[in-house]
Amino acid sequence: MNFKRQTTEDPEVNLIPLIDVLLVILIFLMISTTYSKFTELKITLPTADAEKLQSNPQEIVVAVSSGGEYAVNRHILPQRSVAALTQALLDAAKGKPDSMVIISADAQATQQSVVNVMEAARAAGLSRLTFATQKSPAGG
Repeated sequence: MNFKRQTTEDPEVNLIPLIDVLLVILIFLMISTTYSKFTELKITLPTADAEKLQSNPQEIVVAVSSGGEYAVNRHILPQRSVAALTQALLDAAKGKPDSMVIISADAQATQQSVVNVMEAARAAGLSRLTFATQKSPAGG
């Protein structure tokens, strides 16, 4: 009987095949990846210079009360007609057609009263309109 002890060799980890496989995967990914550009809209953005800022246009505030009364720049109009409102807007604009009309209507004002202001602004040649609002209370 041979009772000789067998010597065990330490296992050897060969990293060369692992590195070869990783390099092949890396090369495959580099070749198969397409470097295409995304199609974009061709636009030319406007430019502006800080020194060429335009002054704010003249603002004309038209207040409409819940009863249908009008006030142009805090001057109450005696008449409620579109013609009187048109004349008041012309006087307030003073020949500046780029004036901004700010409609500040009461929440209870009729829709017709607001439409009358818009019609008077159109008749006066004022095409820039906006509405004044306020933030609603946090509870509502």
